[in-house]
Amino acid sequence: MDGYDQIRVAFILYISKREPCPFNTSRVDAMAIMNENEVLIMCGIIGYTGMQEAAPILLDGLERLEYRGYDSAGIAVFESSDVEVIKAKGRLAVLRQKVEKEGHPKGVAGIGHTRWATHGAPSDTNAHPHKGSKGIFTIVHNGIIENYATLRSELEAQGIRFASETDTEVIVQLLDREYNGNPLETIVNVLKKLHGSYALGIICRDFPNTLYCARKTSPLLAAVSEKGCLIASDITAILPYTNEIYRLEDGELGVLTGDGISFYDMECHEITKKINTVNLNAKAAEKGEYEHFMLKEIYEQPDALRNTISEHITSDGRVTLGEGAKSLTNLEDIDRIYIVGCGSAYHAGIVGKYVMEELLRIPVETDIASELRYRNPLINEKSLVIIISQSGETADTIAALRDAKKRGAKILSMVNVEGSTIARESENVIYTRAGVEIAVATTKAYSSQVSLLYVIAAYIAQQLGRADDNEIKELLHELAALPEYVEKCFSNVEKIKELAKKYYDREHAYYIGRNLDFASALEASLKLKEISYVHSEAYAAGELKHGTISLVEDGTLVVALCCCERLLPKTVSNVEEVRARGASVLCVAPEGKEDSVIFDDLITVPSSHPLIMPSIEIIPLQLFSYYAAKYRNCDIDKPRCLAKSVTVE
Repeated sequence: MDGYDQIRVAFILYISKREPCPFNTSRVDAMAIMNENEVLIMCGIIGYTGMQEAAPILLDGLERLEYRGYDSAGIAVFESSDVEVIKAKGRLAVLRQKVEKEGHPKGVAGIGHTRWATHGAPSDTNAHPHKGSKGIFTIVHNGIIENYATLRSELEAQGIRFASETDTEVIVQLLDREYNGNPLETIVNVLKKLHGSYALGIICRDFPNTLYCARKTSPLLAAVSEKGCLIASDITAILPYTNEIYRLEDGELGVLTGDGISFYDMECHEITKKINTVNLNAKAAEKGEYEHFMLKEIYEQPDALRNTISEHITSDGRVTLGEGAKSLTNLEDIDRIYIVGCGSAYHAGIVGKYVMEELLRIPVETDIASELRYRNPLINEKSLVIIISQSGETADTIAALRDAKKRGAKILSMVNVEGSTIARESENVIYTRAGVEIAVATTKAYSSQVSLLYVIAAYIAQQLGRADDNEIKELLHELAALPEYVEKCFSNVEKIKELAKKYYDREHAYYIGRNLDFASALEASLKLKEISYVHSEAYAAGELKHGTISLVEDGTLVVALCCCERLLPKTVSNVEEVRARGASVLCVAPEGKEDSVIFDDLITVPSSHPLIMPSIEIIPLQLFSYYAAKYRNCDIDKPRCLAKSVTVE
């Protein structure tokens, strides 16, 4: 680790009270420093008011938000003339047991939360909801309050005692202090003191069965259903009740009662909002016959690909980006393309880079969103910036989008969620049709993103005349056949299970490949490490001799991707090098190339157009990661320390 990383780790341990701090700084100062630099992950919010008991609805909503990751959970429900708070460290099952033991409150309004520890270690005390010292307000919060240390010091100087280490408690203590008898006015006055981001669910003791909410940066939605009114950080929490929602924009507040919802701006002026219909159903967020959501979503990839690809290829073999991208014009002016994303979306972008440069002969850069926004990129009015995000709410990607717009670039965004922030803020947007993806480790969303990058590349090539018509026709033909190729990969599942059982206990794994195989290796390696916790890295195969090969020893697992046929002899020579040093080589190669590769174990995949192969070879490696994690008894759908959507910087 470099010096900054050492300080960062020390601060994290210090903030969570796991280690003493080796630096001359207070815990409050350490947290303030971390606020400026840490990327924090999304927690879950659910709120309900209506005619039914709130607690069961809140607990059910939290269960549907489990996939986003958390280490504690809690609910707060009106009970008689007070608000009862029940919360617990650990999985939701621990909270359910606690509620069952204590008896759940019978009130018909309340809020719930799943939390990832940021300010303060996981504990019952630090879990949400938080109640003010006067007991007037109770809140749940997603986001980060950047000036909380200053506000906390001010409140403590006035004699207010804090129960937790969280930044969230500052908000509720301010609400209690500022209360003037009008909850909405009080909330607005407090929000104006906050720097940072928030999605808030708030209840006030003096106004039973009324629920307040507010948003800045962190996603939040509200809905009216036959059973009552709800708020949530994600549609999956309320999908069983309604698919018609209101999306709060930055600086908007909502007041929910059993009769409906009213919306306000930061001056307490009532505003009118448009309702959005989400084309999903509750069954989409259920596992059905599968043991894990990840396995279900792997097997859903053929349909996700059909749904994504079909709307972009016309009957006469042309490509269209649809109405959402109709303002993407003057493409002949483009002199550089930037593809921006985080995690797997970034890896999809690397595939896109190879494909677009091959077809378009235009320079393409792939950028991690959190790096792009801080490196003063050479983006201008001649740049096309392609933004990729499954959720459409990824904080760093949103910031990169806004920065690119300020620089005058043409924007084309690719998201899976209609009405998401990125979709709303993009002049051109196209959708992956992957459907609901619950598992933290993406599979079908990644595959759909890659398929849309093929579509975009073919579209621009046709518009600019940069590729031969027959070449584009062949690519589109194979793209249309991609769902069938993916289905054929599933015929190998028993062999993949056996290989996972053989290799699951290896301490290290290295994925190697050249050109597009290297792009696939990055994603395949990420899948293994994020759900099985095996140390795994991906390398361009030609880089092995520049240092990495020193890590290879007897028994090291090396997964060699050998689907880039024009570079196959070079990849095989790299395989020879690692085998000579004792590595066990698992090779992925196209059918018919078995005699051209060297391996200890082999997985074959259908052969297709060279540019399409990344979308095929990733399938068995997703399955390999899944079964390796299963043999290691890992929590596959909810891997430790990870969340589905990173929505706060």
